Amino acid sequence: MALVEYSDSDSESPAESNSPPPAKKARKNTTPSDIPPLPAAFHDLYATSTRVSVRDDPSLHGGRYPSNEEFALLSDTISQMRAQLGKNSREPEIHSLLRSDLGVRLPLHISLSRPAVLRTEQRQSFMTVFQTAIQKSHIEAVTTTVETLDCVSNFDKTRWFYVLRVSRPADDSLNRLLGLSNRYLALFDQPPLYANSTDGDRKQVSGEPSGDYSRCFHISLAWSLTEPSLEARERIASMDLRSLGEIEVRFDCVKAKIGNQISSISLA
Repeated sequence: MALVEYSDSDSESPAESNSPPPAKKARKNTTPSDIPPLPAAFHDLYATSTRVSVRDDPSLHGGRYPSNEEFALLSDTISQMRAQLGKNSREPEIHSLLRSDLGVRLPLHISLSRPAVLRTEQRQSFMTVFQTAIQKSHIEAVTTTVETLDCVSNFDKTRWFYVLRVSRPADDSLNRLLGLSNRYLALFDQPPLYANSTDGDRKQVSGEPSGDYSRCFHISLAWSLTEPSLEARERIASMDLRSLGEIEVRFDCVKAKIGNQISSISLA
């Protein structure tokens, strides 16, 4: 697309200067909420971060956009969480994951694995076997609902995330996708997610999860650099989520980010 140069009023020719001025067109003032989100594939094409992160970095997140109505409800939920934290000046400041620093709407996701560090010669092999495994699994698009609010840390406890825990899908697709993710990461000597859980019913056998991990799956809404107090976490966990109860959350692809390349694998 080329740039077009427009002349201003000072550069009009004499013949043009006697012409009546063009009618002014009304302009509509737009706010960030009026601007539609960018296509999800945009974030895949323009993945600016080329580093390999060993932490849960919000700038590397990508997934599905909420609808306008869902976005409004989720924004209100974040506002309520800030109000709960604002009751004490010592509580951390939380940052929304619904928009970027420039005000652009961001997609949401459910994590299936921790960040892994693959050697250069492993990357293509991993993507080939992982993509083939998901396609052969015939796992359908994930449809779930919101259950509770919680606050969880990343593995290094350098960030705390304010999350919506989701229910177990009817076809158990999240547990199945987690099993595939852990199984093929294990082939490349990578640790599986939730392997070090203290819960007795969570065990890993050859990278495959046994039991139900549904309470571990969540959608991150916001984050902070420091941990909120136990009292604040309890207040957040007890917030009324009835306004979100009827929202069906749907994810139709699995994304794997290696270096600055994002591969999107569609679910059936």
